[in-house]
Amino acid sequence: MNDCIFCKIASGVIPSPKLYEDDKIFIIKDIEPKAKLHYLCIPKIHFALLTEMDEVKAELVKHCFQVIPTLEEQLGLQEGYRMIINQGKNGGQTVPHLHIHLLGGEVLGDF
Repeated sequence: MNDCIFCKIASGVIPSPKLYEDDKIFIIKDIEPKAKLHYLCIPKIHFALLTEMDEVKAELVKHCFQVIPTLEEQLGLQEGYRMIINQGKNGGQTVPHLHIHLLGGEVLGDF
């Protein structure tokens, strides 16, 4: 998608240090952190909502959930973390490209 900031980061048009990258996903630091440690795990294929998932996109989300636990130590999340997927305007989604927030590095309060 031409106007998507995450697609531009994935393609290298907008530089952003990637803490992890493979052929399907990448992880970057959130520029507006909501916790001591705040990362974004972003699929390289563009889609905004879980309702847009097909088999390929479902495999991408599955891949995210398989990779994230392998990076706990590298990302400083070994004491625990919260994962959040915001969906739509009322869900707090500000970038219309599905991504998983990883928050940790401190004790997180209740909702």
